[in-house]
Amino acid sequence: MYRKGEGVPQDDAEAAKWLRTAADQEDANAQFDLGWMHQEGEGVSRSDEEAVQWYLKAADQGHTEAQFNLGLKYFYGEGVTQDATEAIKWYRKAADQGYAEAQNWLGDIYQDGIFVAQDDTEAAKWYLKAAQQGHEKALAKLEEIKNKKSGSSPQ
Repeated sequence: MYRKGEGVPQDDAEAAKWLRTAADQEDANAQFDLGWMHQEGEGVSRSDEEAVQWYLKAADQGHTEAQFNLGLKYFYGEGVTQDATEAIKWYRKAADQGYAEAQNWLGDIYQDGIFVAQDDTEAAKWYLKAAQQGHEKALAKLEEIKNKKSGSSPQ
């Protein structure tokens, strides 16, 4: 409520205090929110290292957004040493749970050959999963692969 100012004045520092209480009790949503707040420096010090620690706690409990954000941290080397294997591992965990943004990122990784061998078939598999959930970028990328295979160009 403090984070959104619902019924109380908006106060990120107060929100962080209450989120910390819940996060210390293993609440994955609170852990994710604290990770986000540290990543953005909202109500707490900005720290990618601290964000990673909270994302990891939530990700280990199956929180899909935390898994995806942890993948991003490893992909870009923010708060951790850049590690392709870890990035893909966390993207895949989120993607396997149906998180469309992670599915789209895996599609990009395979289509562009980032950290892996370029593989349009694998890219299309992930784009299709995301597109089936209405992810517009994935749908466009799927069309791009289809046009590339058929030798035609988009209209």
